[in-house]
Amino acid sequence: MNQQCQKVLIVGGVAGGASAAARLRRLDEHAEIIMFEKGPHISFANCGLPYYIGGSITDRERLLVQTPKGMSERFQIDVRTQSEVIAIHPDTHTIQIQHPERGLYEESYDKLILSPGARPFIPNLPGNDHPLIFTVRNVNDIERIKERVTSEHTRSAIVVGGGFIGVEMAENLREAGLDVTLIESNPQLLAPFDPELATVLAQEMEQHGVRLMFKQRVIGFHSYEQGIRVELENGSPLSADLVILAIGVRPDTSFLQSSGIALGSRGHIVVNESLETNLPDIYAVGDAIEVKDYIHGSQTTIPLAGPANKQGRIVADRIAGLNSSYKGTMGTSVIKVFDLTGASTGSSEKKLKRLGIDYQSVIVHPSSNASYYPGASAITLKLLFTPTGKILGAQAVGYEGVDKRIDDIATAIHFGGSIHDLAELELSYAPPYSSAKDPVNMAGYAAENIVSGRVQVFTYDQLTERDTEQSILLDVRSELEHHNGHITGSLSIPVDELRQRLSEMDRSKEIWVYCQVGLRGYTASQILRQHGFETKNLSGGYKTYRMAQFQTSSFSSEEPNGNNNGQPNLLPTLTVVENGSHITEHPTAQPMHIDVELDVRGLSCPGPLIQVKKTMDQLSNGQTLHVQASDPGFYEDIKAWTAMSKSTLLQLERGNGGVIEAIIGKTIAAQNSELSPSISTEADPASTMVVFSGDLDKAIASLIIANGAAASGRKVTMFFTFWGLTIIRKQSPQPISKTMIGRMFDMMLPRTSHKLRLSQMNMFGAGPKMIRGLMKHHNVPSLEELIQSAVDQGVEMVACQMSMDLMNIHRDELMDHVKSVGVGYYLGQASQANHNLFV
Repeated sequence: MNQQCQKVLIVGGVAGGASAAARLRRLDEHAEIIMFEKGPHISFANCGLPYYIGGSITDRERLLVQTPKGMSERFQIDVRTQSEVIAIHPDTHTIQIQHPERGLYEESYDKLILSPGARPFIPNLPGNDHPLIFTVRNVNDIERIKERVTSEHTRSAIVVGGGFIGVEMAENLREAGLDVTLIESNPQLLAPFDPELATVLAQEMEQHGVRLMFKQRVIGFHSYEQGIRVELENGSPLSADLVILAIGVRPDTSFLQSSGIALGSRGHIVVNESLETNLPDIYAVGDAIEVKDYIHGSQTTIPLAGPANKQGRIVADRIAGLNSSYKGTMGTSVIKVFDLTGASTGSSEKKLKRLGIDYQSVIVHPSSNASYYPGASAITLKLLFTPTGKILGAQAVGYEGVDKRIDDIATAIHFGGSIHDLAELELSYAPPYSSAKDPVNMAGYAAENIVSGRVQVFTYDQLTERDTEQSILLDVRSELEHHNGHITGSLSIPVDELRQRLSEMDRSKEIWVYCQVGLRGYTASQILRQHGFETKNLSGGYKTYRMAQFQTSSFSSEEPNGNNNGQPNLLPTLTVVENGSHITEHPTAQPMHIDVELDVRGLSCPGPLIQVKKTMDQLSNGQTLHVQASDPGFYEDIKAWTAMSKSTLLQLERGNGGVIEAIIGKTIAAQNSELSPSISTEADPASTMVVFSGDLDKAIASLIIANGAAASGRKVTMFFTFWGLTIIRKQSPQPISKTMIGRMFDMMLPRTSHKLRLSQMNMFGAGPKMIRGLMKHHNVPSLEELIQSAVDQGVEMVACQMSMDLMNIHRDELMDHVKSVGVGYYLGQASQANHNLFV
């Protein structure tokens, strides 16, 4: 250890700078240590700032990890707050400081540690200096937000940005009682997660009342009455009482521009493994530096508190003469999203694709603890690895035990582990905490099966690539599960019947198998493979496929009024009742009589539905069943099942720890509650129509019939499939990246209804123009006017998801009022209609 008295200056506190100061004092009692911080606080819990808004942290002082006075007294460090370092002069080993009382002065150093951190990015947009726009960096920022949130007239907030800070602020603003809208320019939340896991967290936010707007860009801000209006690129205005900007951070390194210190392309300080800059005696730590990606060895930037603390400790070691070094970061992170937890480590699939790295993946859905022990809940765990088995990354989402599993995998990555190590890990087990086969072991087993060639897998996003002429899509779940929801075009043969029904499948075709979570699919694929079939199993099963289909609830922007301050109503067709952290959906809040209780917590799909069906079969008409379940999919499953089974879903509630409670009444379909999907009855005349053609004359005919039926009081559903999808395409959709097949369809298909051909007398495009002219002359509404009239009359327009998948037509290409559904939805409507047309 170096006993020579050194003068060490530290620029910036919080995680990196404060850790370096404390560690250095412990190692060197004689060093002169001076810390400069341009704000009033040197060490505060910046990761805890959002939770002060939501009320989880009630005492502001608890955010202050260490005060200037405490730091000075305990560690004999000269702490200078309100002191902004504005320049560094490496040639003279001095820095320049600006202080409100002392003015401009210099200080010399033997060693210099830079920990300036990162500042929130504020885009150069009109109105970006509006007083109702806030950012989240320090205690002063959060105090200003708290003051506004607790103001008497504050009822709504807009968060711009769906990263960690944006999501945490949206959650806590909602917990504070505000109406919250989150705007994100990308198609998903939380970039470290792949889409199918990010959608689970997005759905949790929506179910707790946060409105999500994806693929929307903000173009400006301006005052509106007592609040602020946000202008979007699509022309929709949105107003609120405050705006939080959380669209990323930039390194706070502008004061280094003329210092000679090497900076990266985005302004981050370049350091080596010893955290030294390119200039002697100058070190840097924290959010402002470039670091090495631990897995790939490339340069990256990851603004996390954990790495910053470690870096501060390592720099102190180096200055004190210890041979420590920083090997890089894996970006291990965790986030609370209401009752859910999301965690990740290493590389995401998006990153691996961007880097061009060969990889494989597997998704498993194990329970957080033994399924027979009360409180078990599902974890979705995704593992990424090389074809030889080296672990590249992992992500998980669930209610319990998520952080523990990701930490296990992060540890394995740190020590160069493989999927075989995950399979062999001996992890603590007792029924309240885990299963004998821990979720980490399960992920390892599944990955080993892939690497060894015992099973071939496909992922949910590869379904669009399937050659339907050369393959069979096989659902090996139970008939109950299949009828409650399935992938369009799949054949249903339960796995327990598979050996007896092998003759029903064509041996010349490849069999694409799926089950609920992948386990029965693996069993089925082994049966098929050993009987001479070529087969693949869907990784993560139907559960992952359904997760990936989630879309945010659409809503229209409204002018502010006394009821919602410019915000659309929450779940307009339902009453949302909040009891603490509970979100309850039901038409009335009256107590209900319960005849039978059913606890299926710990069971994974299809267990809960099977038990519900068995119990409901024993009930008499009019009796009620109260169900408690922990499988996240049960929330949507029970809605579909009650509609299919002609039962009444009286109440649906998601409570603490992800426990889902439902009250179901055994009654006829005509009495179904508004929670169950809407189904027309004989007492309510209905018409359904399959629109297969993309010809102008047939499109006009179908819309005239639909408008006439709606005008007569009928419930009309129009199911657009294949060429008919052209009729409901947008005029100017956003550019979308497509496969080669998708681009071929784009070349063949008309882009919008304005480009439709006639089935007869097209005459190289002259025919449609003539027909449109005749319609105008005779005061017949145009096709586009007929579409709008149908929408205004409540005609339901739905698009066939299978056709969209085959033709590579994205949801964003269709008109906003159209929703994508499976054929099962249309058949449900058709079964209740008293006439059905095919156009």
